[in-house]
Formats: sequence, structure tokens, C-alpha cells
Amino acid sequence: MAASFHTTRAHSFNAAAAQYAANRPSYPPALFDAIEELSAIPITGARIADIGAGTGIATALLHARGAEVVAVEPGDGMAEQFRRTHPGLPIVRGDGNDLPLLTDSADLLTYAQSWHWTDPARAVPEACRVLRPGGALALWWNTYALDIPWIAGQVDRIAEHFKEYGAHPAVEVNGNGARSALADPSGRLDFTHRVVRWSRRVPVDTHLANIGSHSLFLVAGEEHAGAFLTDERRILLERFPDGTVEETYDVELLVAVNA
Repeated sequence: MAASFHTTRAHSFNAAAAQYAANRPSYPPALFDAIEELSAIPITGARIADIGAGTGIATALLHARGAEVVAVEPGDGMAEQFRRTHPGLPIVRGDGNDLPLLTDSADLLTYAQSWHWTDPARAVPEACRVLRPGGALALWWNTYALDIPWIAGQVDRIAEHFKEYGAHPAVEVNGNGARSALADPSGRLDFTHRVVRWSRRVPVDTHLANIGSHSLFLVAGEEHAGAFLTDERRILLERFPDGTVEETYDVELLVAVNA
């Protein structure tokens, strides 16, 4: 995919920040337990920078667990929504390729749904610079549980409808493939991988607003995305006549300790 289109998708969230904040899924407590286990760093009291923080979903959860956390976010719209939603949490402007943070200043760097918007050739050295020796880098993605038939069917329908925009099942739609080789092609970091499954029950319209806040929908335009969402609403209500959908996610977690 061309770099310019990748950039367009990365910035597409700014116009839909309120929709993103209201409808995107959160993360389960077991995820943060796994981060502590794999990094050997307690989140309580840790100095954490949450990079590509967006509207602050992960930042707020880290703060609630007792971290001394600062958000780093490049987008105007997302940063504005962050400040409205979390006025008491610090946020600075910047991105993972050029962190506005001091050397050896962080115990943990977290990237919730955001590492795939970086250039690992730049982001890996930056992460290692900012992390103290023995600090850790944690990357994670909420990915759809494709062993559940209705979810797999929806992912396939999205891939077909948005194929002219480069959609591929379980990649563009499903978290961009959280694998170590993609996270750091140089092999400099030694990642440990963990999968955490969880689910939430939401109204059909919340589910549709959630998937509609993904960059693939945002760059396709209102007409093309709207046609899909209208048809998908009909399909979902046939499958879930009570109007409630159980979204099931596999959180793909990668953790690497800074040597």
C-alpha cells in the first residue's frame, strides 16, 4: 500500500474522534496482568508513556491501575477529544517515530492499536532510547475472534466490500497482524507473544459505529461505507433479533524488554 494512502488512513481518525471514543472497545484487566507478567514491571507506580494514545482508552486504564502515565498523540482531532474525555491526564503531541520524551525516562512504552502506524525502522530505536535499561515495550491489538462464525463472516464481507481500498481479511480489518516480524523486521527486539480473549455485549448500532470508526471505512467515504453498514445492520438483526451483539476479541500482545 502506498505510503501516502497509509498516511491518509492514519490521519482519518481525527474527523471521527468522538465516534471512536464512544464506540471502540476497551481492554480487559487480564491484558494488563499479562503485561506485568511478561515485562516483570508492576504498572502501579510505573512511568509509562502511551504512544498513539488516540482518545485515551488505554491511557485511562493505565492511570486507573496506578501508573504515572503521559499520552503521546499526533492527531489534532484525537488529542482534542482526549482532553475533553480525560481533562486530568497529561498529553503531549508527537508520534512513535520521533518521541518527544527524554532518554531513559520510561519504565514502559505502550502502543494500543497504534504500532502499525509507525515506521519500525525509526520507532524501534526511539523506543529503546526512551526506555530505561530493563524497561519494556508493549504493543497490542484488539483482533476479531475469527473462530466465531458470524465474526468471520463479517470480516469476509468487509474485505469484499472494501477490496478496492486494499482490504484483506484478518489483516486490514483485524488488527494489522500483530506478529513479531512485522513489529520489528530488524529483529533487534525479542518479543514475547500472548493472546488474551475477552468479549463485550453491545447494541447492534454501537457495534456498527465501532467498525465504522476504522480507517478503512473512514477513507472509503460516507456513501461507500454507509451502504455496507446499512446492509450489515439488516444481516446482524436477522442473526441477533434482540438487537444485542456479543463482540469477541483476541488481544494480540507483544512485549519486549529493553536490554
